[in-house]
Amino acid sequence: MSSQLLGSSSMVSADNESGASLLRRFHQVRATTARLAARLSPEDQMVQSCPEASPVKWHLAHTSWFFETFILSSYLPDYRPFHPDFPWLFNSYYNSLGNYPEKRLRASFSRPPLQQVLDYRQYVEQQIGRLLNQDASYQLSKLVELGINHEQQHQELIATDIKHAFSSNPLQPAYAEQPSLRRPSGPVRSKWLAYDGGLIEIGHTGDGFAFDNELSRHRVFLHPFRLASHPVTCRQYLSFVQDEGYQRPELWLSDGWDTLQEQRWQAPLYWKKDSDQAWNVFTLHGVVPLDDLLDTPVCHVSYYEADAYARWAGHRLPTEFEWEHAAAMLPVSGNLLESETFHPRTLQSASQEPLPPSPVQIFGDVWEWTQSAYSAYPGYKPAAGALGEYNGKFMCNQLVLRGGSAVTPSSHIRASYRNFFVPETRWQFSGIRLASNGASE
Repeated sequence: MSSQLLGSSSMVSADNESGASLLRRFHQVRATTARLAARLSPEDQMVQSCPEASPVKWHLAHTSWFFETFILSSYLPDYRPFHPDFPWLFNSYYNSLGNYPEKRLRASFSRPPLQQVLDYRQYVEQQIGRLLNQDASYQLSKLVELGINHEQQHQELIATDIKHAFSSNPLQPAYAEQPSLRRPSGPVRSKWLAYDGGLIEIGHTGDGFAFDNELSRHRVFLHPFRLASHPVTCRQYLSFVQDEGYQRPELWLSDGWDTLQEQRWQAPLYWKKDSDQAWNVFTLHGVVPLDDLLDTPVCHVSYYEADAYARWAGHRLPTEFEWEHAAAMLPVSGNLLESETFHPRTLQSASQEPLPPSPVQIFGDVWEWTQSAYSAYPGYKPAAGALGEYNGKFMCNQLVLRGGSAVTPSSHIRASYRNFFVPETRWQFSGIRLASNGASE
């Protein structure tokens, strides 16, 4: 993903779906966005607390702008834009569509007021309904599917952005009531899962939705490798912190060490010590003692921190191809947005089935950093026109993450999904799963 969008690029395939079915999914996704925002006051929805984030009100408007700009304006001959200034005001980064405000200024958009943005959303929803009742062509369905998935990306951004905003508030407010935190009888021991490697296929397959950066499906060669059965926990990461991992330059990439010193990192984002020197963690449920989260996956770490931890542990991060190979045959299930936990869950025990065990919690909970640079697959072609800017122009200086998080919609994630961020990013629900060379322990 880029700092502008959680994920990928324009859609390249879609199921052959009726207009009525597609319209139902459109309304379901729009309703989920509305529910996420309904927990917030108008004042909450104005806050933009870090360069990566945007105000919730802007997300509500921009997702409607996307449907208006790329679908309604082209497919409804008599379509009248909701407001003459909205086409440029809520453009995110599409240079071919003209100028747009600087991202850092989005919190200054006191006008239009929230109610007008909500009216805009309703207007766009009515017009999409009118359009799909007239036209359910394959090309139009593809664009609506893209708009749905684009909105799901912004649902995740709403959760991550408001978390950062609330963490910056001296009152440390909670976004949602705290679920019961399951305190396990003891930590779950991670195991090493062995993979033989060889020549494998990578990339999206099938008839469902995919972003164009998941194609073309192609072959890669993997050496034998091992993957940890579980993501790294807060308990494990605390040992790295206590072993002065943030004070040992030999563990860090050069850019990472420079960033650590400049930003004065001492622990993951949202970890802070209280007056008794005990660690607490800010969550979407407010401040929680780290002791209550020790056996949950560590999150809000940068690529630099993930890489330093892996070095400290004597292992490495997986490549995105190793990760996809391990996840390809597993069902998409886990702690995702629909769970409404809004935080990684305590680790689960590995399967006791006689078959070889599979990675646990590989979908949901935390996005997992890989060591792979975000670049085009063989045969990659960006979409024609402005939509070609959705993804391809970010294929530089970014690292790939896989698997989704506790705030990723379940219908939005899959084994081939490629998220991407610059390596210093910490505001996202990003975590760690270790890998190692060789197929035997």
